[in-house]
Amino acid sequence: MSSSTRDVQTLVSGRAFVESPRWHKGRLWFSDWLTHEIVSVDLSGKSDVMFRVASFPFSIDWLPNGRLVATSGTQLLCEQLDGSLATYADLSSVCKKGLNEIVVDGRGNIYVNDVGFDLMSGEKFAPGMIVLLAPNGTTRQVADGIAFPNGMAVTPDNSTLIVAESYGKKLTAFDIRPDGGVSNRRVWADLGNGVPDGICIDADNTVWYGDVPNKRCVRVREGGEVLQVINLDRGCFACILGGADGKTLFMMAAEWHGVSKMDDGARTGQVLTVEAPAPGAGWP
Repeated sequence: MSSSTRDVQTLVSGRAFVESPRWHKGRLWFSDWLTHEIVSVDLSGKSDVMFRVASFPFSIDWLPNGRLVATSGTQLLCEQLDGSLATYADLSSVCKKGLNEIVVDGRGNIYVNDVGFDLMSGEKFAPGMIVLLAPNGTTRQVADGIAFPNGMAVTPDNSTLIVAESYGKKLTAFDIRPDGGVSNRRVWADLGNGVPDGICIDADNTVWYGDVPNKRCVRVREGGEVLQVINLDRGCFACILGGADGKTLFMMAAEWHGVSKMDDGARTGQVLTVEAPAPGAGWP
């Protein structure tokens, strides 16, 4: 089932490169990688710059105590009492190319991934990894051999971590053990020609994924059955469910003409919305 672009509404436009959306305390938060800003916006479209991060890329989430955390290079930053961001953990001993996505589960486990190669400089592909920062402060690699790890999400019962393998064109799942480690790696959904970027889970245990080259946001069931496709006029980099009833799908979209033209000043970044059939669930 497809949704017409007529069903899609524009909440924010004129941004540079929007990513990492999160619904938090009645507002949508997202990263603008090219302006290095963490932005929050209400449902009327009024936005505010909340923090600035020097790195590119960067992703955000929240600790159980309510403090924001953000990836920055090989560092994990955390919101301080004075409203600044400071280093929370140095992951340079395990992450060599820089952190990409982050998700914090309901028990306080922080999962971050490292793509494995420097896409922006044209470096040759190498598989990436997932790293766990446990609530007790220990850090360790929990998975490797991932073909461009991108969006990650954890099921509501904290039992399963799902990661988008962009170059693998699939969603991969892991069981989460009591100590936060992962096991039982398996293909959650083979996406055919789908190229998953950011993802989120809904209450029907299905996954939405943004797809940049195919200019769409797709809802799939475990096993790969496509339930809904929202076609856009530009690439969809990530998505999250939120809003008053949790059933507004926020899509982060921008025109994509390759790495060399990312910072061409076009400002095609948009936050788009559409009503979804089920509310968001799990983390983020």
